Amino acid sequence: MEFDLKKLPCFGVAGNFTGHLEQAGEAVEFQNVKTKEKNAPKAIFPTYIPNAKNLVPEFLGTFPFDSGKIIFPHGEEKLQIEPECALILNAEWNGAKLKSLVPVKFGASNDCSIRKPGAKKISMKKNWGKCSKGLSENLISIDGFFEKGNIAKYRIACFLFRDGKIFEYGEDSPVKGYSYIFEKLTNWLIEKFNTQKDEGTAENVGKYLVSIGSPEQIMVSIGATRYTEFGETNFLKDGDESIVILYPDKYSNTEIKEMAAENSFSDKEISVLRQKIILQ
Repeated sequence: MEFDLKKLPCFGVAGNFTGHLEQAGEAVEFQNVKTKEKNAPKAIFPTYIPNAKNLVPEFLGTFPFDSGKIIFPHGEEKLQIEPECALILNAEWNGAKLKSLVPVKFGASNDCSIRKPGAKKISMKKNWGKCSKGLSENLISIDGFFEKGNIAKYRIACFLFRDGKIFEYGEDSPVKGYSYIFEKLTNWLIEKFNTQKDEGTAENVGKYLVSIGSPEQIMVSIGATRYTEFGETNFLKDGDESIVILYPDKYSNTEIKEMAAENSFSDKEISVLRQKIILQ
């Protein structure tokens, strides 16, 4: 099934890579969230709901994705890349309950975020209008969402290109290094879509989906990796370029960094998202 991102409801996962929330200064927002396991993700949050109904906050109806640029929101200061693996998933429903999710494509995602302490909902730091997020135009078909599938061989790299120099912004990390991945992740997603309530910084994402007709496909960015020391302490500026790359482990991090510096990617097995940061 082919897809049009503008027609898909899009979501993110909070706390699916150990240490990221602490680096982002957001762990306190989830201190009262009870999880079955210590390292379990904390919540699903919405980033875009097409044809948003009255139940859905109006701002979530604005399409926030652009594969070439991030528009820096007026009046904000602390903006960070969030390097992630995104999944396109086929959804099967049983009435108003989500029955199954099958990942069919994956690629590089920037779930770009404003560091804004005290925001009532996670989504308020995620979608501030057009060009506030990113998904690579080169998505890769999944031949099986399990340990021996092609996605298990991929790694996530993240760089910042500033003033002619390239810096490692996120720790080079394996996709299978997520706290929840493969069947454990899809089972968790199904449970959360069916049971998550509108409380704390979380929202009733299941009701959002039902309100727009129980869609047959959704997009989920499954969590940001940890930052390097540079990434943790350097926020985005006008003219920067954000680079998120999902690449097969036949390449080394050094090779990928060289490709990023030269902006030269010929292998279709590499999913690249490169975005210019532009002041509003």
